[in-house]
Amino acid sequence: MILDALKSIQKPTDLAEKKDLKVTRRDVLQMGTAGLVSMVTPLLAGKTAQAASPKMWQVSFRQAHTGESFSGVYRVGDQYLPDVFERLNYMLRDFRTGEAFPMDPRVIDVLSMVQQGTGKDTPLEILSGYRTPKTNAMLYRVSEGVARNSYHMYGQAIDIRMPGYNTKKLSQVARGLRAGGVGYYPKSHFVHVDTGEIRSW
Repeated sequence: MILDALKSIQKPTDLAEKKDLKVTRRDVLQMGTAGLVSMVTPLLAGKTAQAASPKMWQVSFRQAHTGESFSGVYRVGDQYLPDVFERLNYMLRDFRTGEAFPMDPRVIDVLSMVQQGTGKDTPLEILSGYRTPKTNAMLYRVSEGVARNSYHMYGQAIDIRMPGYNTKKLSQVARGLRAGGVGYYPKSHFVHVDTGEIRSW
């Protein structure tokens, strides 16, 4: 099952403990998208059975701050599509600075499964994807809900909502996946998902 594969390659919860990270921020920058995708794909392939007809993984979302949107296939069976990820990385960039970063392919899987779990075709709305350390530090100073060592800085977290869909229910769908961290922010009307340790708040 894909959830077993996702859980088997989780990152540690405390990103401050870099000695415990299997893949550091520097590693990701050096590998780039193609390297990260090629690293994750064999891990998933080893955990999932080959189907006669590979599953087409799709996701649909709109970036709330830029108006950019994506709807389509990003993965076929166990193979992520590097060209598509180049586009996704750009769309999920730090909109404050314009800097893009290789997103963890597993967090896109989480988006896809959350969207499928709602039973709706409505595109997800992305509030925050990648954040530079500078942006995260600024937000940490002004907001109680921002972690000092946020998974956003590692391309492992995305903040979402779905127009017309109850945000609490959206958080419940995400938690039911047990594929990483899920935070529910009712006052700000969004849900945080990441590929860290399974936890919720």
